[in-house]
Amino acid sequence: MGTIDCRDKTTREINRAIKALIKEGAHEITLQKPMGKHNLAVALLEPVSVKFEGSVGYYCAGLMDGADVDIKGSAGWGVGESMMNGNLVVRGNAGNGAGAAMRGGTVVVHGNAAARAGVSMKGGVLLITGDCGYMTGFMAQKGNIIVCGNAGEGFADSMYATVCFVGGEPGELGTDAVVEDLNDEDLAFLKNALETKVNGDAPDALAFKKIVAGRKLWNFDKQDWATWRNAL
Repeated sequence: MGTIDCRDKTTREINRAIKALIKEGAHEITLQKPMGKHNLAVALLEPVSVKFEGSVGYYCAGLMDGADVDIKGSAGWGVGESMMNGNLVVRGNAGNGAGAAMRGGTVVVHGNAAARAGVSMKGGVLLITGDCGYMTGFMAQKGNIIVCGNAGEGFADSMYATVCFVGGEPGELGTDAVVEDLNDEDLAFLKNALETKVNGDAPDALAFKKIVAGRKLWNFDKQDWATWRNAL
């Protein structure tokens, strides 16, 4: 185990200290008083547990592959951006672009997420226990987004194969986003995710709406230029 006091350290010094503790064999690292600093715990490529005792700034835990990161506070823009694998938990709210371009693993926000959560995600699971802002899931390629609360405007705009679930009101759906009936596989997936990640403080799985791509944008057709013009 290791502990880092972040108060009088720069971002570079903090990240170097994390890597040094990992090299020494530490499996659990606690960062005290992160003070909302940016770019902390980026590019963690080992199965290490990192806990932040406080809120963090932009791009925390980005580019990681296999770590477990727990933020006991809120996070700024781009938390978990481009993560390959691992688990990331934000105990407060998240700024714009939570889980942006993630390729695997799980991001859980125990609060609200701002605009463009899961933008261009390519795999994994993004779970938001509160509400999400506009354009959540924009151009998402694969993976799943679960929003227990309400979704802002432009939800699931221009998606490919990502599947979204909303427990509250989905608001105005984005271009080419359609509602589809839940099947048994969806219900099993939702129940497992809610039981293991939210501890029961979420709507029943049957209350969720499933949002998928209508596939009108999957292949360009010049005779349907109006649909593409609206998307662009």
